[in-house]
Amino acid sequence: MRITSPAFVDGGRIPTKYVMPRAGGENLSPPLSWEGEPEGTKSFAISCVDPHPIARNWVHWLVINIPASVHRLPEGASGRSMPASARELKNSFGFVGYGGPQPPPGTGDHPYVFTVYALSVEVLDLPEDISLEEFLGAIEPYILDKVSLTGYYSR
Repeated sequence: MRITSPAFVDGGRIPTKYVMPRAGGENLSPPLSWEGEPEGTKSFAISCVDPHPIARNWVHWLVINIPASVHRLPEGASGRSMPASARELKNSFGFVGYGGPQPPPGTGDHPYVFTVYALSVEVLDLPEDISLEEFLGAIEPYILDKVSLTGYYSR
């Protein structure tokens, strides 16, 4: 599988408009495109996690039940123009949907890892306030492939 974003390249800087307002941004979810999923893919899931030692796997975005026919999310899709069957779950900020970068000032570059999972199941029934560990455990049996794109941000 391959994943790209017109907003930033893998290993590049995340533009400010995709970060939280307290960090100077607009909290728009970045545009994402993916392709090359394996045969048998019935849906996609997305996670965005900050694995920085200070953030300790802070969840910025969890999405499930994206139809297999969907291969892109436009800029600002979270909360506005998600595919009809897709479900956004709570992030570590405590609200549903995308919560952009907002690293503590002076903690250096934080990696934000956007992962798209190709799943062998059409629908997952997961609670809105699921933890990252529970999310990963729930999708693990159905993962056919996954691909990640990492952007960096610091204050």
